[in-house]
Amino acid sequence: MSVGQSYPYQQTASSQGLQQPAPNASPEPQHRHEQHSSHRASKVAGLEPVGMIFGNVGTLQFNCGVTGPLEKMEFVQVEHEIVGMVLGQVSEIERKTNLTIDAVEEIKNGTQIPFEEKEIAVVSVVGYRDDRNLLQVPRTPLKAGCIVYRASEELIKKVVGIEENKDTGAYIGLLSGHDIRVELDINTMVQKHVCILSKTGGGKSYCSGAIVEELMKHNVTVCVLDPHGEYSSMKHKGTVKKTTRDFGVSPRGYDDKIAEFATDTETNKGAKPLKFTLHNLDAREILGLTNIKNVRSFLTMLRKAVDILKETKDNYTINDIIAVLEQSGEASSGVLVSELEYLNEIDVFAEQGTKIDELIQKGRCTIINLRGTPPDIQELIVNRIGNALFELRKIDKIPPMMLVVEEAHNFCPQQGQVACSKIFRTIASEGRKFGLGLTIITQRAAKVDKNVLSQCNTQVILKVTNPNDLKAISASIEGLTPGMEDEIQRLPIGSAIITGGGVSMPLLVEIRPRESKHGGESIEVIPSRRM
Repeated sequence: MSVGQSYPYQQTASSQGLQQPAPNASPEPQHRHEQHSSHRASKVAGLEPVGMIFGNVGTLQFNCGVTGPLEKMEFVQVEHEIVGMVLGQVSEIERKTNLTIDAVEEIKNGTQIPFEEKEIAVVSVVGYRDDRNLLQVPRTPLKAGCIVYRASEELIKKVVGIEENKDTGAYIGLLSGHDIRVELDINTMVQKHVCILSKTGGGKSYCSGAIVEELMKHNVTVCVLDPHGEYSSMKHKGTVKKTTRDFGVSPRGYDDKIAEFATDTETNKGAKPLKFTLHNLDAREILGLTNIKNVRSFLTMLRKAVDILKETKDNYTINDIIAVLEQSGEASSGVLVSELEYLNEIDVFAEQGTKIDELIQKGRCTIINLRGTPPDIQELIVNRIGNALFELRKIDKIPPMMLVVEEAHNFCPQQGQVACSKIFRTIASEGRKFGLGLTIITQRAAKVDKNVLSQCNTQVILKVTNPNDLKAISASIEGLTPGMEDEIQRLPIGSAIITGGGVSMPLLVEIRPRESKHGGESIEVIPSRRM
């Protein structure tokens, strides 16, 4: 036997597949020191043995000969001779056999060929809680021959630091393979920011909706910047599909908690109009909203018009600027007037803008629905709202809150600058001091400003396959093991790896069903026939 004299068993061609070891079988490694026999013999009442340590053993990981059902990412526990029970997590698992390609051909022709196979798991040591309740890793390695058990839920919760039904807990789902509620600490989320990362169709908007539901249930003030109009459906009750897991969630609508505003109320029926004044925009910012490339040629002309209006009116409109330009008689004003007329058609500016105390209300969720608004105008709106929230939060004019930003790669890109790039860097680096939390949601982690992404200490990572995005995620997340990096690419829809948020290590979590209606579902081009 090649690996630690691990448990061989016979496999024949007639079995039509890979035979599992007997339920009570356990590896019998050879040991030179008889004192290890006590570890082999000892068993812990109530725990299911799943393997035994063999080979060289380190303080951070060990090899386990598998004797029972065990999967990658599962938690296990082993008794350490000094510190007691230590928690571990399976980072890799493989089945080794001595079946050769020649034997496969013989089996295919009907010949019975016996062969041996062994399951081997690599387990990363998570650690234990000391007398001060601090997470520690043993300074001496576990011993070969120790029995490995499937971890109890009590030990998982204690070592990982999972607390259920907390007053400040946002219930996001169940720990994979266990009926343990995973809750993110809301105070930590606001103070240290959040990112939700996924490939297209990976479930990021569904997951963010579940988090927003939790924030509303805890009466947290929320503002959602929604470029595609996906969040207004949260006003309505959803459908909780029956699954094999009981998440303890019931359908519910949040119409009593949501205020929706939109720049285009024709497209977004039921939303209140969102209007801005021009008074706080200077000439350069107004030109930045146009398609004029040679800004300098028109800057002086526009600046004069704006100065004239500021001297005569407290509030003015684009029509007022156009009127002043036309009266100036300058030959080149025609191009500028045409661009301003385009802005005027979008109808986001008015003499009286939307008041901030109407926009942001304590304990409620405000949805800024930007569906139907051109991208350049979206950038202006996001910039204006971001700056207003930051400045007003600094002087405590609005309550502590969470700002949720969908399609964040468009508003704070890694390459290039947009109108709102600066404010997001500022909120990411300074917002926590003033109680302004930031949640960024994106399908392209590599395209988000690293200065913003690196400030998000709570990460919810759904399925990601793009190599550049994976590299950006690995660089920004502490405690992510190589096994978890591989797992991100294979995550099923509805599962996520979660770090931070009051949790001391990355966890594989099945996201809970939404209570409210999900508005980000993909549209079928050819409807399928359902019986």
